Amino acid sequence: MEPLIEPDDIPYLPRGVRLADDRVRGLRVLQAPERAMQLDQIGDAILSELDGTRSMAAITRDLAAKYAAPEDQIAGDVRDFLTGLIERRMVFVKVRP
Repeated sequence: MEPLIEPDDIPYLPRGVRLADDRVRGLRVLQAPERAMQLDQIGDAILSELDGTRSMAAITRDLAAKYAAPEDQIAGDVRDFLTGLIERRMVFVKVRP
């Protein structure tokens, strides 16, 4: 899978897409118009960092520090996860000039 996001790009949730709690099942979900996606802890941790102002590299650094994990491993996981959501149009990217 070709990555659709670079380290300097800024990922964000587009209008109509949001993180939500499914209280009945006790899960976190990513909701978009007419679809929803159940999230595991890793997906929730990544998407919770998207604020529309920080680059993927900054998000990766913060997650690596928070979970005491190697930054290069986190970077690959974040890139692959976000690439899948970009393909589904559930995450958009602002490219830094």
